[in-house]
Amino acid sequence: MSGGRSLLQQPEWSEALAVIEDQVEIRDLPWIRQKGIDGLVRQAVFGSPGEKAEARGWIFRIGEALGILPASIHELYAARGRGEVPPTFTVPAMNLRGMTYEMARAAFRAALRLDVGAMIFEIARSEISYTDQRPEEYAVVIVAAAIKEGFRGPLFLQGDHFQVSAKAYAKDPERELQAVRDLTAEAIAAGFYNIDIDTSTLVDLTKPTLDEQQRLNYTLCAELTRYIRSIEPPGVTISVGGEIGEVGGKNSTVEELRAFMDGYRRHLSDEVGISKISVQTGTTHGGVVLPDGRLAQVAIDFEALRALSRAARLEYGLAGAVQHGASTLPEEAFNKFVECEACEVHLATGFQNLVFDLLPASFREEIYAYLRAHHAEEWKPGETEEQFYYKARKRAWGPFKQAFWELPEDTRGPIREALEARFALLFERLAVAGTRDLVARWVRPVPFLRAISAAPELRAPREEVEGLAD
Repeated sequence: MSGGRSLLQQPEWSEALAVIEDQVEIRDLPWIRQKGIDGLVRQAVFGSPGEKAEARGWIFRIGEALGILPASIHELYAARGRGEVPPTFTVPAMNLRGMTYEMARAAFRAALRLDVGAMIFEIARSEISYTDQRPEEYAVVIVAAAIKEGFRGPLFLQGDHFQVSAKAYAKDPERELQAVRDLTAEAIAAGFYNIDIDTSTLVDLTKPTLDEQQRLNYTLCAELTRYIRSIEPPGVTISVGGEIGEVGGKNSTVEELRAFMDGYRRHLSDEVGISKISVQTGTTHGGVVLPDGRLAQVAIDFEALRALSRAARLEYGLAGAVQHGASTLPEEAFNKFVECEACEVHLATGFQNLVFDLLPASFREEIYAYLRAHHAEEWKPGETEEQFYYKARKRAWGPFKQAFWELPEDTRGPIREALEARFALLFERLAVAGTRDLVARWVRPVPFLRAISAAPELRAPREEVEGLAD
């Protein structure tokens, strides 16, 4: 796969698959799964530009031949909003910040064991920057993991917190909106048929009325929704999410939800609107770490979450409310999201914590030395070392991406096993076990033959945008 040789010119691959009238025919799937896909996905991430483009194109084509297709969860959520699907499960949306191939493999293994179809793989605007994972790379690694583990069916890829930075918007509104549009177009081109718009950073609680407080939020959310509808692929209704309360801020209320939705609908005209609404009920991204490194207990207002979910569904036909910042909560909390009829819960830092806990001590200290040298400005006065490392270590995913990938199997294997157990626990507590048939009933992925060349890169600078949620 190097030195300019085409994939099909190599003996192993030419025996494993063939192209007949532009369709990929799989001839040796066991070899592809056992060996071939590992090398192919590594090249898709770390190869030269030409090698990446070739490897990514083939992974998408192999995935399509096996029925691994990008899909929108919109129709399932719309059916839930109409009352045709009961609100008896909460879809996990999982942010894989690093070791993405290993994490996704673990998730698929758990999903296959529990017959899970309703699950989402997502990445946030801020995470794309500090994890060094553009949408196409993220998508191709998830598809490769599905091939590796034998998962088939619709694949829900989601742009999480495609957020308008309040600071950047204040400086240059059009430039910041264009940056979000550009990222959205890049993600959709990579098969992200689920996009969470986050303009909640622009809510102004100093305004006298709820409508005025939410006005910039709902008008820009409507504008970005129209943009998404204008570029979505034929046959696809992208699932769009909105947000009324910034995570870590003031808890949301039903009255705020109504102010947002009424204004949003007025400005949307006849376009298909959002399918869900993100709210704030007491969580923070990553949790609150105590001086000794332990996480503080979080008091979530589950009754508020229940009221918001029901109002979203019964009054506006949405799937329900979405809970962010939940991955570090105790196990028993996840049953409550189902009881409160939340339609979706976002999970990220808990997976990161699990990986770091299982890293070799020498590698972890190498990462911490890097953080001390390159991110000391994030070490706030009064913080302990444990607090600094906990909050800053997400910055290591990008610079150490290849080092994580090259960890020996005797390190990666136990990490995969622990992640698989964690995913299985979450799938069971969120009641998505046994949802493959439900997904098959409501979701119709649209096949597409992926071009061999990579999707265009985002034109905006790659450095992290100030003020984005993590």
